Amino acid sequence: MAAKTIKVKLKKGTVTCTKKVSDTVKGLGLRKIGQTRELENTPCVRGMIKKIIHLVEVQDK
Repeated sequence: MAAKTIKVKLKKGTVTCTKKVSDTVKGLGLRKIGQTRELENTPCVRGMIKKIIHLVEVQDK
């Protein structure tokens, strides 16, 4: 059985954000505005998304 995934799309840039927030965005593998990543639905990933929810758009798959 395949693991559940979450699609995360970066909607806003991290220029005015703190280093901690931009490191979290990089940790999820997002670099450019509009870039989409498909990530495993784990508690760790969900926690990272929760910290930067104002910058991303999330879709369950």
